[in-house]
Amino acid sequence: MTTVLVANRGEIAVRVFRTAKRMGMRTVAVYSEADADAPFARQADEAIAIGPAPASESYLNITRILEAAKLSGAELIHPGYGFLAENSEFAEACGEAGLTFVGPPPDVLRNLGAKDEAKRIAQEAGVPVVAGYAGEDQSDEAFAKAAREIGFPIMIKPAEGGGGKGMTVVSDRAELDAGLAAARRIALTAFGSDRLIIERYLTGARHVEVQFIGDSQGNLIHLGERDCSMQRRHQKIVEESPSPGIDDVTRSVLCDAAIKLGRHVGYQNAGTCEFVVGDDQTVSFLEVNARLQVEHPVTEMVTGLDLVELQLRVAMGEELPIAQENVTFNGHAFEARVYAEDPDEDFLPQMGTIFQVTWPDDARVDTGVEPGSSVTAFYDPMIAKVVTHGPDRKTALRGLKEALESTSVLGIRTNLGFLSDVIESDAVRDGEVTTQWLETSYESQKLRPQTVPDEALALASAFEIEFRRQSVSDPWQARGPFRLGASHRGSLLLNYEGEEVEMGVERRADGAYLAGTHEVTLDENLGQIQGRSGHVCRSSEDLFDPEAKVFVLWDRVHYEIGIGSLQRRPDEGGPAHLEAPMPGQVIAVRVATGDAVKRGQDLVVVEAMKMEHTIKAPADGIIRSVSCAAGDQVQRGQVLVDFEPT
Repeated sequence: MTTVLVANRGEIAVRVFRTAKRMGMRTVAVYSEADADAPFARQADEAIAIGPAPASESYLNITRILEAAKLSGAELIHPGYGFLAENSEFAEACGEAGLTFVGPPPDVLRNLGAKDEAKRIAQEAGVPVVAGYAGEDQSDEAFAKAAREIGFPIMIKPAEGGGGKGMTVVSDRAELDAGLAAARRIALTAFGSDRLIIERYLTGARHVEVQFIGDSQGNLIHLGERDCSMQRRHQKIVEESPSPGIDDVTRSVLCDAAIKLGRHVGYQNAGTCEFVVGDDQTVSFLEVNARLQVEHPVTEMVTGLDLVELQLRVAMGEELPIAQENVTFNGHAFEARVYAEDPDEDFLPQMGTIFQVTWPDDARVDTGVEPGSSVTAFYDPMIAKVVTHGPDRKTALRGLKEALESTSVLGIRTNLGFLSDVIESDAVRDGEVTTQWLETSYESQKLRPQTVPDEALALASAFEIEFRRQSVSDPWQARGPFRLGASHRGSLLLNYEGEEVEMGVERRADGAYLAGTHEVTLDENLGQIQGRSGHVCRSSEDLFDPEAKVFVLWDRVHYEIGIGSLQRRPDEGGPAHLEAPMPGQVIAVRVATGDAVKRGQDLVVVEAMKMEHTIKAPADGIIRSVSCAAGDQVQRGQVLVDFEPT
């Protein structure tokens, strides 16, 4: 049985394993300490630890990966994308170790890996390139002279590497020196080389790429083009195939250019030739991505071909099973990248634990996360790709909208709401997106609310009360007045971004809740309010966890809501247990057993994190017992006073 090791992580590792297993192969995962419990590591037939969390000590450590391959008996190494996928030294080391690298030969990687060399090769092959400078003289003066000749604006790029890192747009001479310095710093850190190139920055252009694949027998075919124009900071967000902004003549020029370049370098395995297309349909070469790409699923959807299978078969020396004339293109496909990032905080990457996920039924989802997965600062924040296909562009786009609205990720903020919003814009609908559109012309249709909506608080309250009710075998022992088969009322203290909110909650005999003014029905992690749905979950299954929070996704916005004490409403009758709203220290007890008190009277004061919270009488009544004293350390939910309204 052939064994393939995937020298990568997350969703791409899961993706490769899926095809390899279908082909009857044995699969091996390598993982860092941060990924010890990740789904991809469990899905392989064997998983081997290769080092600490930093990629430089694990996923970029060629020696450790080759040791894992030898230990597992692997014959093939699939690099995925990113990390070592386009590293010629890694491909060469695999060959020297008697392993088959699933990708282009080392010399091809070496020639195409540097953008300046790739442009020179493209020109040799007769492929049009963007005007630019890629000379050996890397001084600021040389770049300034070239920029004057090319004309501003220009794009500064690291000569090696990819993924949009280090790319900087400079509008005039005054910005050039600072732009060069910043690009050099990023290039050296990310790719180990501070060599740069500059290119004429084309405004109003589209980013269009052509997927191609070749075998060792000299066969080379293209699989059509993808449009990747929707970008933010040169990072792709939504991709589609075919491109809506080019005509058939331009499509033919693009595909012919990709094949011409591939044949010129003797390309084998999967690769992508990237171009910019001007508003006048002028085609200019950008670079070659000598690997599988993140957006490969849209090509698979429109061609019906499995690119990973083709990669593996070609790597094993097989001839491509399909000729160019037999490649067919059906319908339209979209892909949206789901990132752990906060669009309302300038897309700042988010870290933390994912507590609950829901994926759409009618879409392809490539993901490497599940409930309990951690998103760390060590790796890319992309957590999933949602892919849809339809007989035409309109249908596929509508399917993407529905799929995104059926997707929920709770525990960390994501760009789901942003994606749903952006694909509804006129430019996306009409297929008029350019590479600058998102950052210069797009205006969000929806702003994050300044305060948490009542519906989100109502959903959190109902979910928390239902959780508490189901967490004890005897409902009378629950932290609250709720009893099976009866209608009961109480109030729950919630905290959102430092603001405390009291929410009245009534559980009706039919199981529905009235939280504030909203009727809430619950079905596991889904809540309904007046025909609208929201997703909800809890961070902890421990009823008394003082750090527990309720996460709510309402109207595509993620809310993290702290939960505090539960109090019986005065008209419920019988004693009410007044609880500590947070873990802290009791600094004052202002009543004693038997005292008669008035509504709003101070009973107990608790201090936590230099903040004081006063427990007040919810109505006129009698103090039946006091269960705390000044100086006591208390946990959230701990009963402090038994109070009976009169």
